[in-house]
Amino acid sequence: MALRPDEFYDHASTAADGERRLPLARMTGWDISPFEPDGLRVAPLRSPVLPEPPRHGEDPSDCDSCRGRDEGIWFDERWRLTRIAKVGVPLVLMLHPLDHHDLADLPDELAAELGVLSTHIARHVQALPHISRAHVYRIGDGGAHLHIWFFARPEGQAQLYGSWMTIWDDLLPEYPEDVSEADAAIVADALVASYGGSRRPAADQRGSVTSPAS
Repeated sequence: MALRPDEFYDHASTAADGERRLPLARMTGWDISPFEPDGLRVAPLRSPVLPEPPRHGEDPSDCDSCRGRDEGIWFDERWRLTRIAKVGVPLVLMLHPLDHHDLADLPDELAAELGVLSTHIARHVQALPHISRAHVYRIGDGGAHLHIWFFARPEGQAQLYGSWMTIWDDLLPEYPEDVSEADAAIVADALVASYGGSRRPAADQRGSVTSPAS
């Protein structure tokens, strides 16, 4: 059984100093770290907060992902793929189920589709010129509606390896939007060819709405 919140806090505090600051992580000494250890320090460890604050979209009627079900660059009857704008790396995509699910309550049929879809998306991202790797993330602490991140790691940038890449993305200047948008379209077209679906939502294909991303 996992430690209770108070037990976890007490256990973690044994490694902290008098200001409740933990020592720097080993990761800050890696050559891919965006920070130099000199002058860097850890924020004080805060006491647990219970109950935890609700995530965005815990109530489906107030869920941005549900409201945006017609927005994206690729769709089928159960999923949509969006491009995240104003990022530092070449391309960041996000996959969402159309219906309101989190990972733990995803029906088995959708879970199976998620695995296949993620593989196809990663394959097409990595096929882009000058892209070496597609990083795939699911975190879920901010939003209750399942969303899977795909980050394109630029070729030759060894400092962007591994788990620091999302931090580098936030530090880098904004990548050219026209290049990112064009590459996202290539991935979406390849996904239509390899997996199915469409560049437009189902409602738009019937002529009832206009997609802003087609």
